[in-house]
Formats: sequence, C-alpha cells, structure tokens
Amino acid sequence: MKHLVTMLCLLLSGFCGWSQTQYTVRGKVSEEGRGTALAGVHVYVPEKMLGTTTNARGSFSLALPAQDSLTLVFSHVGYQTVQKTIPFQNDQELEIALPIGQVLEELNVRATPERAAESAQMSQIAVSAEEIAKIPALLGEKDVLRVLQLLPGVQKGSEGSTGIYVRGGGPDQNLILLDDAVIYNSGHLLGFFSAFNGSTVRNIELTKGGFPARFGGRLSSVIEVNTREGNSEKLAGEASVGLISSRLLLEGPLGKKKAGKSPATFLIAGRRTYVDLLSNLLTPSAQSQSVQSNTYFYDLNGRLNYTLGRKDKLFLSGYWGRDAFLNNQGSNGNPLQGSLNWRNSTATLRWNRVVSDQVLFNVSLIYNQYRLNVANEGRAELDTNGLRYSLRYRSGIRDLSLKYAVEFYPTNHQIRFGLQTTQHRFTPGAVVTAGDREPTSPGVFIDALESGLYGEDTWHPASRWRLNAGFRLSHFLMLQTGQLATDGKAMDQTNFPIPIIGLLMGLAPKNGRPVQYFRAEPRLSAAFQIDSSTAIKASYALMNQYAHLLSNNGMGLPADLWVPTTERIKPQQAQQFAVGLAKDFIHPTNPRRSLTLTLEGYYKRLENTISYAEGTSFLSTETSKAASPTPWENNITTGRGWSYGSEFFLQKKTGRLSGWIGYTLSWTWWQFPSLNGGAKFNPRYDRRHDASVVGIYEIKPGITLSWTWVYGTGQALTLPISRFTGYENRPTYPVGTGKPLQQLFGNGPNVKEYSGRNGFRAEPYHRLDVGARFFKQRKHYARTWEVGVYNLYNRRNPYYYSLEGKSQGPGKHSKSVLYKYSLFPVVPSVSYTIAF
Repeated sequence: MKHLVTMLCLLLSGFCGWSQTQYTVRGKVSEEGRGTALAGVHVYVPEKMLGTTTNARGSFSLALPAQDSLTLVFSHVGYQTVQKTIPFQNDQELEIALPIGQVLEELNVRATPERAAESAQMSQIAVSAEEIAKIPALLGEKDVLRVLQLLPGVQKGSEGSTGIYVRGGGPDQNLILLDDAVIYNSGHLLGFFSAFNGSTVRNIELTKGGFPARFGGRLSSVIEVNTREGNSEKLAGEASVGLISSRLLLEGPLGKKKAGKSPATFLIAGRRTYVDLLSNLLTPSAQSQSVQSNTYFYDLNGRLNYTLGRKDKLFLSGYWGRDAFLNNQGSNGNPLQGSLNWRNSTATLRWNRVVSDQVLFNVSLIYNQYRLNVANEGRAELDTNGLRYSLRYRSGIRDLSLKYAVEFYPTNHQIRFGLQTTQHRFTPGAVVTAGDREPTSPGVFIDALESGLYGEDTWHPASRWRLNAGFRLSHFLMLQTGQLATDGKAMDQTNFPIPIIGLLMGLAPKNGRPVQYFRAEPRLSAAFQIDSSTAIKASYALMNQYAHLLSNNGMGLPADLWVPTTERIKPQQAQQFAVGLAKDFIHPTNPRRSLTLTLEGYYKRLENTISYAEGTSFLSTETSKAASPTPWENNITTGRGWSYGSEFFLQKKTGRLSGWIGYTLSWTWWQFPSLNGGAKFNPRYDRRHDASVVGIYEIKPGITLSWTWVYGTGQALTLPISRFTGYENRPTYPVGTGKPLQQLFGNGPNVKEYSGRNGFRAEPYHRLDVGARFFKQRKHYARTWEVGVYNLYNRRNPYYYSLEGKSQGPGKHSKSVLYKYSLFPVVPSVSYTIAF
C-alpha cells in the first residue's frame, strides 16, 4: 500500500507541480534556408532542467511559471544549436530556424553540444546526413546502414555486407522503417550496399533498447530512416557520379508562394549501378557468346508535401528498388540458366492535423511489398538417372497498413497513444523439380493480421526525474492459407483488400479454427539527473515478433525466406534490461571541445527462436506430378537464446575534429533441444569484442579528412575438422549375364567430419578506411570531389573457409588443408557531386 501511494503521488506531481501563475511558450522549429519543419528537436530550459521535443509538424509547447526572462535551447542532430532568451510575463509564440551543421559561407560552427543527460530515452543514437556524407564508404557509395555498423552494440555481418546484428539479435529482428513503411530487405548487390540513397536521407535514428510503446513487431532494434522534404523556397538539385553508380536528385516548390513559401514541395531521386555495363565491357568476346551475365540495381525515391491550411498537412512518400542477377551459359547443347532478383516497393500517405497547440493527430495508409525470385535450370545430370533438375525459389510479403496516432502535450508531459493494424500476405515457396516439367507446387500464400494498441507518456515527476512509461497490446491472427498457381498468383483470393475490413472479417477465418495470439508488452525507461551534465538511466522492454526469417547460414541473404507465426510456430519474444550512465563533459570556455560519454550494460533473453532442424531446408523435391511437398513447419525447430554485454561510446560532435570511439564486449548463446546435441552454442554473429574509431577533421574550410578503423572478433562457424574417402556397397552388372554382381566395397564420395555447431572461430576482422572531401562553393552551384581508400593496409579478412585436398605429389595421399578466401583487398574510389 505504501508503494502504491508513492506512485500516485509521483503521477499527480506531474500535473500539479506549481501553484503560481504559469504562461505558455509555444512555437515551430524549421530548417534555415529551406523552411522544412523539423521533428524531434530538443527544446530545453536549463535553469528548470525541463524540456520537450517538437512533433511531426515541428511544433512544441511548454507551460512554465512566470519570470522576468526565459532561456530556451534548441538542438537537433545535424544542426547548429540555437539559444534564445525571451521575456516571460505572458504567453509567447516563437519561430525558430536551425542552421545546418555546416555554414557554407565560412564553414564555421558555433554550437552548444546536445546533452545526452537531458533525455529519459537510453540506448538511442541518431546520425545526421552530414555525418553520413563525410564518413568513408566502400567504392564511395554513401551508406546509412554501414555507418550504423560503426556504433556500439551493432555487430557487422560478413565482409562488405550491410547486415545489422543488434545486441545478439538476427537480421530479421530489426524494424527498419523508411517514412513509416517497413523495409524487409534493406540490401542491394547481395547486401554490399543498402537500399537507402544517401542523397535523400535527412537523418537516421537507431533504438536498441528501452523501446517506446509505439514500436512493435521486432525484438532487437528500431531503425528509423526519414527522407528529406522538398525545398520550399527554390528549385534545387544534386547529381553525383561514382565508380559503380550514379544518382540524381531534384527538389523544389509547387504552386504559388505565400509569405515566401510554397504550399507544396516535391523531391524525386534516382540511383543506378552500371556494374552490368562494366562487366560486359571487360568480358572477352570469345566468352560472351557462351556466357552472358547481367547484374545491376536501381532505386527511386519520391516525396510530395502539401500544406492544406494552418492546421492540416499531407505528405506522400514512395520508394521502388530492384536487384537483378542473370547468368546464361551454353556449351555442347547443354544450356544452363540462373537468375536471382528481388524488389522492394513502398508508399506512405499521411495526414497530419493540429487540433490545438497541445494536440496533434496523424493518420497513415501504408503499402509495402517485398518479392524474391530465384530460378536455376539446366540439363546437368545430378544423379544416376540423368534427370534434369530445376529450382524454383520464391519469397514475398505484401503489407497493407493503417496507423492512427495522437500526440498530447500537457504541462510536463508528452502523451502518445494510437492503433496500427497490418494485413500481411506471405508467399514462401522453394521446390526442386526432377524431369522436364514445371513444378506443380511453387509455393503457398498465408494471410495474417497483425495489430497493436499502445499508449505511452514521457513526463517529469520531479525536477531530476525523467520517465517514459508505456504499454502495448499486440495481436496476431491467421486469416487464411492457400496454394499459389504456377504464375505466382493466389488461387484463392483474399476477400478484404484493406486492413480495417480485414480486422472486422478476420474474426472468422475461412480455413479451420482461428489461430491467434494476444501479447502484453510493458515498457519503462527512467533517468535520474545527478547534476546538469550527469544522469543514471535504466530501461525494460518486452517485445514480440510474428514474422520469422528462415536462414541456413544466419547471414540474412536475400534468398532467405520470410514465414509467419502459426499454430505450431509460436511468436518470438524478447525481454531486455539495460542500465547506463550518460555524462556530458562541457568545456567551460569552448563548447566545441565538449564530449559526450555513455556507458551501458544489458541483458536480453529470447524465447521461441527458430532454426532449420538438422539436415533440413525449405526445399522439397518433386519427381512426379503426384508428389506433394512436405509442410515447411516439419523442418523447423524452436529454442531459446540469451545475450548480455556492455557498451562504451565517447563522442565529440562539434569542432574541427569530431567523431567517436565505440567498444562492445558481449556474449550471445542459443540452445535448441534438437540441435548440437541439446548443448548451447554461439550463433554465427556472436562477437566477443567489437570496436570502432571514427574521425572527421576539417583541415581548412572546404577540405575534410576522415577515417574509420574497425576491429571485431571472428565469426563463429561450423566447419569440418577432417575429410576422408568413404566406401559403399555398389552392385555392378556384368555385360550379357543380366545378373547383378555384388561389389562389397568400392570407392565412395569424400566424407567430411564436423565438430560441434559453430565450434570454429574465424580470424579477427579489422580494416582502416580513409577519405577526403574537397568542397567548393561557386556562385550558382557547389561541387564536391571525394576520394577514398577502403581497407588501406590491405588486410585479407576472411569471407569464407573451405576444407580441400592438396596434392602431395605422385603416389602420395592428398593432404587436407583449410583455405581462407577473402573478398576485398585495398579498394580506391573517387566520386564527383554537383549541387545547384
């Protein structure tokens, strides 16, 4: 009872903090020179140790006691911090414009650093477009996900891959959002580059713990990628040419301007690689007749913003991306053909309405689709019967989503609540066909409904306390399943085209009894401010995931399959606890020398983790038309996992020298009753040590030098420890007798003996990248030359290992040797960008 009274007092204190006269300061924050509203800007009152953040319209509101003057500090990642002092004897309304982090006239930054100790949120890091542009990248292609790999708590995948593994989670456990739309496959060129065009990104925010209640459906992280709004003042553009790709961006106002701004803006950008053109030029003409390959990717981004009035605003955002790999070979009438292609497409339509100075709501309709197709055909005689084998491999998800969210800003509170529902259509399928015929069962479709109802509140119950408490109720319902036709279309179409209708009709699924789950997900983050620059933080979050990625290698390749939760495959669940310290080292005379330090420790427990059972995959083989594939659920096994570790992050955000040092010490374990003899083992992406050093130094105005150095413990792999020649019983048929002659022993295939699962540890991974930018502002345009070197000291990092035989000479047995294969040696790059 005593604890209950204490909690009630804390809750009431947030609403009844002052009895004296109060006034309200409200306003809007935008980007200087563009007029774009800025969401998520920190608005802080240092003398009161209170603050808030701007909403999606860039608006904020604070109620405070009357006083002679009030000082407000406005800060946001990628922008200069602005400090403003105003008289405060009545209500005030402000218009604040934040300059970008680099002033082109003098390249001179004057800023008060953003303080990590002021926020209740922990385990969250934001990266601006300016930082992304300056960090060296593979082949000069600016990559937002590759920048995230440099942060503590984020493990890297294989060499060159943009795979993200956060605090022991797999690649499918990251909720990647592009303007609120889910991206299921965030890679180009087998993951060497990300799906996000760096020219269109405004900022990216990674949350790896203490998840707010508005996020759900994944276990390990939330990655929010926000695209830029179009320029509201003038027509502008950017074009860039690199070694393997080029990109073009155009933006500007639409319609007649009012008060110097247009009611509508647009942005459109495209990017394409020319790897296919280069490979065809380099292919000898003698081989081009028998070997044809075509490898490329492209993506398009578009955004339209329209201001309906003082209170209403619409925006439409879209993304289209495609990857294609085609390989045709022909020799001696034995044609072989292989193809791999996948595509992502998204569309987000959002309506924002300001009901009052303290209430905002938005409604979003979201469409996204991911499709993968793999085909391999030929007359290769793979068995003793000489049958032709063909592979058909398909994976896809189509989502239709509705989101409704309300933001309420009473005194000392930021309250959010809302509802979101998504109708999924999964289309997994993988079949090997023997014989000259098309597969009879290329896959199935599974319709499901996933919903979430949430509420959260960020408030200050006392001057030194900041709390974010929330609750989410998630729901998953299997709607119907069916068979796909040979053209990939469903034989039985869904009756409900939009999620809200599906929510109503889904209570009575068409196939059998309902399969549904309700899960409660509490969330809590708390921060206690020891002083103005130091805070202790703690968080707890429970998450559920209803979509699963089936992978044979744990690398998150495009050929992995997405499947839903079913009656037999339970939802994955994670509980994460985290504690930390945030410290701002503010220089007394020069804020540009200030540093930010965060230390965090975490423990995460996973339940219902899935994997293929020993010796199985999603593939099923058909040798006759009567054959039917084995249900994929029979090949799946479930287990549990846990991960724990500590993270160190020291960052300098301003000044001629900026960057960070990050280090992670972590352990990740999995345990499945039917794998590895029931013993626990490390998954592939477990890394004991992971470190990164990022530096950006402005040599003089217009010339910037940058570098990154990374180190990581080698991946855990399952490799053979020995190989030997086996023997087998094989009947032989003497010519003319018609009777078999039993040969008891004959030479058989090579046999490899394996150790325990992931019992081999690869060599440590490390490399150094450097880059230089040369910027010049002309009268009507700006140009930038960038040169860089990936893997400067030519470290041969392992990409994969293979146990092979090595000849010892005539009459001697071959020796088994473990070979290491590397992918990227030292790789130089150069690019040219012009902005107008």
